[in-house]
Amino acid sequence: MSGIKLTGVSKSFGAVKVIHDVDIEIQQGEFAVFVGPSGCGKSTLLRMIAGLEETTGGQIRIDTEDVTRREASKRGVAMVFQSYALYPHLSVFDNMAFSLSIARRPKAEIDAKVRAAADILRLGDYLSHKPSQLSGGQRQRVAIGRAIVREPRVFLFDEPLSNLDAELRVKMRMEIARLHRQIGATMIYVTHDQVEAMTLADKIVVLKAGVVQQVGEPLELYRNPDNMFVAGFIGSPGMNFLKARVMSAAAGRLVVELEDAPGVPFDVPGTAGVPLGKGIFLGVRPEHIALGEREGSVPLKATAEFIEELGGTGYLHALTATGAEMTVECRGEERPHPKQAIRLSLDPKEMFAFSERGERLR
Repeated sequence: MSGIKLTGVSKSFGAVKVIHDVDIEIQQGEFAVFVGPSGCGKSTLLRMIAGLEETTGGQIRIDTEDVTRREASKRGVAMVFQSYALYPHLSVFDNMAFSLSIARRPKAEIDAKVRAAADILRLGDYLSHKPSQLSGGQRQRVAIGRAIVREPRVFLFDEPLSNLDAELRVKMRMEIARLHRQIGATMIYVTHDQVEAMTLADKIVVLKAGVVQQVGEPLELYRNPDNMFVAGFIGSPGMNFLKARVMSAAAGRLVVELEDAPGVPFDVPGTAGVPLGKGIFLGVRPEHIALGEREGSVPLKATAEFIEELGGTGYLHALTATGAEMTVECRGEERPHPKQAIRLSLDPKEMFAFSERGERLR
Protein backbone atom coordinates (compact mmCIF):
# COMPACT_ATOMS: atom_id res chain seq x y z
CA MET A 1 0.00 0.00 0.00
CA SER A 2 1.19 3.47 -0.85
CA GLY A 3 0.18 7.07 -0.43
CA ILE A 4 0.02 9.54 -3.32
CA LYS A 5 0.95 13.22 -3.39
CA LEU A 6 0.28 15.62 -6.25
CA THR A 7 2.08 18.96 -6.08
CA GLY A 8 1.29 21.73 -8.56
CA VAL A 9 0.18 19.16 -11.15
CA SER A 10 -1.02 20.65 -14.44
CA LYS A 11 -1.87 19.45 -17.93
CA SER A 12 -2.07 21.38 -21.20
CA PHE A 13 -3.05 20.36 -24.69
CA GLY A 14 -1.16 22.93 -26.72
CA ALA A 15 -2.15 26.36 -25.44
CA VAL A 16 -5.22 25.00 -23.63
CA LYS A 17 -4.70 24.23 -19.93
CA VAL A 18 -7.12 21.54 -18.75
CA ILE A 19 -5.68 20.71 -15.30
CA HIS A 20 -4.73 23.69 -13.13
CA ASP A 21 -2.03 23.34 -10.44
CA VAL A 22 -3.58 20.50 -8.45
CA ASP A 23 -2.33 19.86 -4.91
CA ILE A 24 -3.74 16.67 -3.35
CA GLU A 25 -2.45 14.20 -0.78
CA ILE A 26 -4.02 10.74 -0.51
CA GLN A 27 -2.98 8.73 2.51
CA GLN A 28 -1.91 5.10 2.45
CA GLY A 29 -4.97 2.82 2.37
CA GLU A 30 -7.37 5.69 1.70
CA PHE A 31 -10.28 5.50 -0.76
CA ALA A 32 -10.31 8.80 -2.67
CA VAL A 33 -12.95 9.72 -5.23
CA PHE A 34 -12.51 12.33 -7.97
CA VAL A 35 -15.96 13.67 -8.78
CA GLY A 36 -17.33 16.36 -11.05
CA PRO A 37 -19.39 16.90 -14.21
CA SER A 38 -18.37 15.56 -17.61
CA GLY A 39 -15.35 17.40 -18.97
CA CYS A 40 -14.07 18.59 -15.57
CA GLY A 41 -10.71 16.78 -15.96
CA LYS A 42 -11.15 13.97 -13.44
CA SER A 43 -10.33 11.13 -15.87
CA THR A 44 -7.40 13.11 -17.30
CA LEU A 45 -6.01 13.56 -13.79
CA LEU A 46 -6.39 9.83 -13.09
CA ARG A 47 -4.63 8.95 -16.34
CA MET A 48 -1.77 11.29 -15.38
CA ILE A 49 -1.35 9.38 -12.12
CA ALA A 50 -1.41 6.12 -14.09
CA GLY A 51 1.20 7.41 -16.54
CA LEU A 52 -1.18 7.19 -19.52
CA GLU A 53 -1.14 10.97 -19.97
CA GLU A 54 1.97 13.12 -19.88
CA THR A 55 2.17 15.58 -16.99
CA THR A 56 2.87 19.11 -18.22
CA GLY A 57 3.88 20.56 -14.86
CA GLY A 58 4.23 19.68 -11.20
CA GLN A 59 5.13 16.43 -9.47
CA ILE A 60 3.43 13.08 -8.80
CA ARG A 61 4.83 10.98 -5.95
CA ILE A 62 3.85 7.46 -4.93
CA ASP A 63 5.21 6.89 -1.45
CA THR A 64 8.48 8.83 -1.53
CA GLU A 65 9.20 8.12 -5.21
CA ASP A 66 8.82 10.76 -7.91
CA VAL A 67 6.99 8.93 -10.73
CA THR A 68 6.11 12.01 -12.79
CA ARG A 69 8.18 10.91 -15.79
CA ARG A 70 8.16 7.17 -15.13
CA GLU A 71 6.51 4.79 -17.60
CA ALA A 72 3.06 3.50 -16.71
CA SER A 73 4.25 -0.11 -16.38
CA LYS A 74 6.82 0.88 -13.77
CA ARG A 75 4.61 2.92 -11.43
CA GLY A 76 3.12 0.00 -9.55
CA VAL A 77 -0.49 0.96 -10.31
CA ALA A 78 -3.35 -1.07 -11.77
CA MET A 79 -6.27 0.52 -13.59
CA VAL A 80 -9.85 -0.69 -14.01
CA PHE A 81 -11.63 0.99 -16.92
CA GLN A 82 -15.24 1.73 -17.80
CA SER A 83 -14.94 -0.97 -20.48
CA TYR A 84 -14.28 -4.45 -19.09
CA ALA A 85 -11.73 -5.08 -21.89
CA LEU A 86 -11.77 -8.85 -21.36
CA TYR A 87 -10.45 -11.29 -23.94
CA PRO A 88 -13.61 -13.06 -25.18
CA HIS A 89 -11.78 -16.26 -26.21
CA LEU A 90 -10.11 -16.71 -22.80
CA SER A 91 -11.64 -18.15 -19.63
CA VAL A 92 -12.11 -16.10 -16.49
CA PHE A 93 -8.99 -17.75 -15.06
CA ASP A 94 -6.89 -16.90 -18.11
CA ASN A 95 -8.19 -13.34 -18.26
CA MET A 96 -7.21 -12.78 -14.64
CA ALA A 97 -3.87 -14.52 -15.11
CA PHE A 98 -2.96 -12.75 -18.34
CA SER A 99 -0.50 -10.15 -17.00
CA LEU A 100 1.24 -12.76 -14.84
CA SER A 101 1.52 -15.16 -17.79
CA ILE A 102 3.04 -12.43 -19.96
CA ALA A 103 5.54 -11.77 -17.16
CA ARG A 104 6.35 -15.51 -17.17
CA ARG A 105 5.59 -16.00 -13.50
CA PRO A 106 5.68 -19.62 -12.24
CA LYS A 107 2.45 -21.56 -12.81
CA ALA A 108 2.04 -22.31 -9.11
CA GLU A 109 2.28 -18.60 -8.28
CA ILE A 110 -0.24 -17.69 -11.00
CA ASP A 111 -2.68 -20.33 -9.81
CA ALA A 112 -2.41 -19.21 -6.18
CA LYS A 113 -2.86 -15.50 -6.96
CA VAL A 114 -5.78 -16.02 -9.35
CA ARG A 115 -7.63 -18.31 -6.94
CA ALA A 116 -7.02 -15.95 -4.02
CA ALA A 117 -8.43 -13.03 -6.04
CA ALA A 118 -11.35 -15.18 -7.19
CA ASP A 119 -12.17 -16.00 -3.56
CA ILE A 120 -12.17 -12.30 -2.63
CA LEU A 121 -14.48 -11.48 -5.56
CA ARG A 122 -16.64 -14.60 -5.22
CA LEU A 123 -15.69 -15.83 -8.71
CA GLY A 124 -14.42 -19.25 -7.71
CA ASP A 125 -17.28 -21.06 -9.46
CA TYR A 126 -16.78 -19.16 -12.71
CA LEU A 127 -13.06 -19.59 -13.43
CA SER A 128 -13.69 -21.89 -16.41
CA HIS A 129 -16.42 -19.65 -17.89
CA LYS A 130 -15.93 -17.34 -20.89
CA PRO A 131 -16.88 -13.63 -20.53
CA SER A 132 -19.97 -14.15 -22.71
CA GLN A 133 -21.37 -16.49 -20.03
CA LEU A 134 -21.17 -13.82 -17.31
CA SER A 135 -23.37 -10.94 -16.25
CA GLY A 136 -22.14 -7.35 -16.48
CA GLY A 137 -21.35 -7.25 -12.78
CA GLN A 138 -19.40 -10.50 -12.95
CA ARG A 139 -17.38 -9.23 -15.92
CA GLN A 140 -16.48 -6.10 -13.99
CA ARG A 141 -15.39 -8.26 -11.04
CA VAL A 142 -13.12 -10.20 -13.42
CA ALA A 143 -11.60 -6.90 -14.56
CA ILE A 144 -11.00 -5.97 -10.91
CA GLY A 145 -9.54 -9.43 -10.25
CA ARG A 146 -7.11 -8.92 -13.12
CA ALA A 147 -5.89 -5.83 -11.27
CA ILE A 148 -5.72 -7.57 -7.87
CA VAL A 149 -3.40 -10.38 -9.04
CA ARG A 150 -0.79 -7.79 -10.03
CA GLU A 151 -0.57 -6.71 -6.37
CA PRO A 152 -0.25 -3.02 -7.28
CA ARG A 153 0.68 -0.24 -4.92
CA VAL A 154 -2.39 1.74 -6.00
CA PHE A 155 -5.72 0.81 -7.63
CA LEU A 156 -7.22 3.29 -10.10
CA PHE A 157 -10.88 3.05 -11.19
CA ASP A 158 -12.14 5.11 -14.16
CA GLU A 159 -15.96 5.16 -13.97
CA PRO A 160 -16.09 1.35 -13.73
CA LEU A 161 -19.85 1.10 -13.12
CA SER A 162 -21.22 3.46 -15.75
CA ASN A 163 -22.09 0.63 -18.16
CA LEU A 164 -24.22 -1.20 -15.57
CA ASP A 165 -27.93 -0.77 -14.88
CA ALA A 166 -29.03 1.10 -11.73
CA GLU A 167 -29.71 -1.98 -9.56
CA LEU A 168 -26.43 -3.64 -10.50
CA ARG A 169 -24.50 -0.43 -9.85
CA VAL A 170 -25.77 -0.37 -6.28
CA LYS A 171 -24.62 -3.97 -5.78
CA MET A 172 -21.22 -3.28 -7.32
CA ARG A 173 -20.73 -0.24 -5.08
CA MET A 174 -21.13 -2.60 -2.12
CA GLU A 175 -18.69 -5.04 -3.74
CA ILE A 176 -16.04 -2.35 -4.22
CA ALA A 177 -16.53 -1.00 -0.68
CA ARG A 178 -16.18 -4.54 0.69
CA LEU A 179 -13.08 -5.10 -1.45
CA HIS A 180 -11.45 -1.95 -0.06
CA ARG A 181 -12.16 -3.00 3.52
CA GLN A 182 -10.81 -6.49 2.85
CA ILE A 183 -7.53 -5.66 1.12
CA GLY A 184 -6.98 -2.16 2.55
CA ALA A 185 -5.29 -0.86 -0.60
CA THR A 186 -4.99 2.77 -1.66
CA MET A 187 -7.70 3.40 -4.25
CA ILE A 188 -8.64 6.34 -6.47
CA TYR A 189 -12.03 6.22 -8.11
CA VAL A 190 -13.38 8.55 -10.80
CA THR A 191 -17.12 9.15 -11.23
CA HIS A 192 -19.59 11.86 -12.22
CA ASP A 193 -22.13 10.27 -9.86
CA GLN A 194 -21.99 12.07 -6.52
CA VAL A 195 -24.04 9.28 -4.87
CA GLU A 196 -21.20 6.87 -5.68
CA ALA A 197 -18.74 9.41 -4.32
CA MET A 198 -20.65 9.87 -1.06
CA THR A 199 -21.12 6.10 -0.67
CA LEU A 200 -17.56 4.92 -1.32
CA ALA A 201 -15.13 7.68 -0.40
CA ASP A 202 -12.98 8.33 2.61
CA LYS A 203 -12.00 11.52 0.80
CA ILE A 204 -13.72 13.35 -2.06
CA VAL A 205 -11.97 15.66 -4.51
CA VAL A 206 -14.48 17.90 -6.30
CA LEU A 207 -13.30 19.21 -9.68
CA LYS A 208 -14.69 21.85 -12.02
CA ALA A 209 -13.00 22.81 -15.30
CA GLY A 210 -9.70 21.27 -14.14
CA VAL A 211 -9.64 23.17 -10.84
CA VAL A 212 -10.01 21.50 -7.43
CA GLN A 213 -12.98 23.14 -5.72
CA GLN A 214 -12.79 21.33 -2.36
CA VAL A 215 -11.26 18.24 -0.77
CA GLY A 216 -12.68 16.54 2.30
CA GLU A 217 -14.71 13.74 3.84
CA PRO A 218 -18.15 13.17 2.25
CA LEU A 219 -20.25 14.58 5.09
CA GLU A 220 -17.84 17.48 5.60
CA LEU A 221 -18.40 18.58 2.01
CA TYR A 222 -22.15 18.12 2.42
CA ARG A 223 -22.37 20.05 5.67
CA ASN A 224 -19.69 22.67 5.02
CA PRO A 225 -19.28 23.45 1.29
CA ASP A 226 -16.77 26.11 0.26
CA ASN A 227 -18.79 27.44 -2.67
CA MET A 228 -22.06 27.19 -4.58
CA PHE A 229 -20.67 24.64 -7.02
CA VAL A 230 -19.81 22.13 -4.28
CA ALA A 231 -23.07 22.89 -2.43
CA GLY A 232 -25.11 22.22 -5.56
CA PHE A 233 -23.14 19.19 -6.74
CA ILE A 234 -22.78 17.26 -3.48
CA GLY A 235 -26.14 16.01 -2.26
CA SER A 236 -29.03 14.37 -4.07
CA PRO A 237 -31.04 16.40 -4.87
CA GLY A 238 -28.68 19.37 -4.77
CA MET A 239 -28.99 22.51 -2.69
CA ASN A 240 -31.60 25.17 -3.57
CA PHE A 241 -30.40 28.73 -4.18
CA LEU A 242 -32.37 31.95 -3.72
CA LYS A 243 -31.38 35.56 -4.36
CA ALA A 244 -31.32 37.80 -1.29
CA ARG A 245 -30.16 41.23 -0.21
CA VAL A 246 -28.13 42.20 2.87
CA MET A 247 -29.99 44.52 5.25
CA SER A 248 -27.33 44.67 7.98
CA ALA A 249 -24.32 42.72 9.24
CA ALA A 250 -22.67 42.34 12.65
CA ALA A 251 -20.94 39.77 14.85
CA GLY A 252 -20.68 37.14 12.12
CA ARG A 253 -24.38 37.34 11.25
CA LEU A 254 -26.15 38.76 8.21
CA VAL A 255 -29.67 40.16 8.32
CA VAL A 256 -31.09 39.44 4.89
CA GLU A 257 -34.29 39.60 2.88
CA LEU A 258 -35.25 37.22 0.08
CA GLU A 259 -36.19 38.67 -3.29
CA ASP A 260 -39.13 36.26 -3.20
CA ALA A 261 -40.18 37.34 0.32
CA PRO A 262 -39.67 41.12 0.63
CA GLY A 263 -40.38 42.68 4.00
CA VAL A 264 -39.49 39.54 5.94
CA PRO A 265 -35.95 40.08 7.31
CA PHE A 266 -34.13 37.27 9.09
CA ASP A 267 -30.56 36.49 10.04
CA VAL A 268 -28.17 33.82 8.83
CA PRO A 269 -24.49 33.01 9.57
CA GLY A 270 -22.17 35.03 7.38
CA THR A 271 -19.25 37.43 7.08
CA ALA A 272 -19.78 40.74 8.83
CA GLY A 273 -18.78 43.71 6.73
CA VAL A 274 -20.72 42.74 3.59
CA PRO A 275 -21.97 46.07 2.14
CA LEU A 276 -25.58 46.95 2.90
CA GLY A 277 -27.87 46.35 -0.03
CA LYS A 278 -25.40 43.88 -1.53
CA GLY A 279 -26.93 40.99 -3.45
CA ILE A 280 -26.04 37.49 -2.24
CA PHE A 281 -27.34 33.94 -2.64
CA LEU A 282 -28.81 31.82 0.12
CA GLY A 283 -28.64 28.04 -0.10
CA VAL A 284 -30.96 25.61 1.66
CA ARG A 285 -31.21 21.85 1.23
CA PRO A 286 -34.49 20.08 0.35
CA GLU A 287 -34.73 18.42 3.79
CA HIS A 288 -34.68 21.83 5.50
CA ILE A 289 -37.82 23.05 3.73
CA ALA A 290 -41.32 22.15 4.91
CA LEU A 291 -44.74 22.43 3.31
CA GLY A 292 -47.03 24.95 4.98
CA GLU A 293 -46.20 27.66 7.49
CA ARG A 294 -44.11 26.95 10.57
CA GLU A 295 -43.18 29.22 13.44
CA GLY A 296 -39.60 30.46 13.37
CA SER A 297 -39.22 29.67 9.66
CA VAL A 298 -38.96 31.93 6.63
CA PRO A 299 -42.19 31.85 4.58
CA LEU A 300 -42.02 31.52 0.81
CA LYS A 301 -44.78 31.38 -1.81
CA ALA A 302 -44.32 29.02 -4.73
CA THR A 303 -46.16 27.00 -7.37
CA ALA A 304 -45.94 23.21 -7.43
CA GLU A 305 -44.63 21.80 -10.70
CA PHE A 306 -44.37 18.03 -10.22
CA ILE A 307 -43.54 15.33 -7.68
CA GLU A 308 -40.64 12.93 -8.01
CA GLU A 309 -42.24 10.08 -6.08
CA LEU A 310 -39.96 7.51 -4.42
CA GLY A 311 -42.49 5.86 -2.10
CA GLY A 312 -41.87 6.83 1.51
CA THR A 313 -40.10 9.98 0.31
CA GLY A 314 -41.06 12.32 -2.49
CA TYR A 315 -39.34 15.36 -3.95
CA LEU A 316 -41.58 18.27 -4.83
CA HIS A 317 -40.27 20.53 -7.57
CA ALA A 318 -41.67 24.06 -7.43
CA LEU A 319 -41.11 27.55 -8.83
CA THR A 320 -41.10 30.84 -6.93
CA ALA A 321 -42.52 34.10 -8.28
CA THR A 322 -39.06 35.11 -9.58
CA GLY A 323 -38.59 31.75 -11.32
CA ALA A 324 -36.22 30.19 -8.79
CA GLU A 325 -36.39 26.39 -8.89
CA MET A 326 -36.99 24.73 -5.53
CA THR A 327 -36.82 21.07 -4.51
CA VAL A 328 -38.57 20.09 -1.28
CA GLU A 329 -38.29 16.75 0.51
CA CYS A 330 -41.74 15.41 1.41
CA ARG A 331 -42.14 12.63 3.98
CA GLY A 332 -45.61 11.38 4.83
CA GLU A 333 -47.48 14.65 4.26
CA GLU A 334 -50.06 15.04 1.53
CA ARG A 335 -48.51 15.92 -1.82
CA PRO A 336 -49.68 19.10 -3.61
CA HIS A 337 -51.02 18.95 -7.17
CA PRO A 338 -49.22 20.41 -10.21
CA LYS A 339 -49.83 24.17 -10.65
CA GLN A 340 -51.15 24.40 -7.08
CA ALA A 341 -50.15 27.53 -5.15
CA ILE A 342 -48.24 26.46 -2.04
CA ARG A 343 -46.45 27.97 0.94
CA LEU A 344 -43.04 26.76 2.02
CA SER A 345 -41.18 27.22 5.30
CA LEU A 346 -37.39 27.53 5.18
CA ASP A 347 -35.23 26.89 8.24
CA PRO A 348 -32.89 29.94 8.57
CA LYS A 349 -30.55 28.04 10.91
CA GLU A 350 -29.76 25.63 8.05
CA MET A 351 -29.08 28.27 5.39
CA PHE A 352 -25.74 29.00 3.75
CA ALA A 353 -24.75 32.45 2.48
CA PHE A 354 -22.75 32.85 -0.75
CA SER A 355 -21.41 35.90 -2.54
CA GLU A 356 -22.61 36.80 -6.03
CA ARG A 357 -19.44 35.09 -7.31
CA GLY A 358 -20.48 31.87 -5.54
CA GLU A 359 -17.97 31.97 -2.67
CA ARG A 360 -19.10 30.95 0.81
CA LEU A 361 -19.67 33.81 3.26
CA ARG A 362 -18.62 32.36 6.59
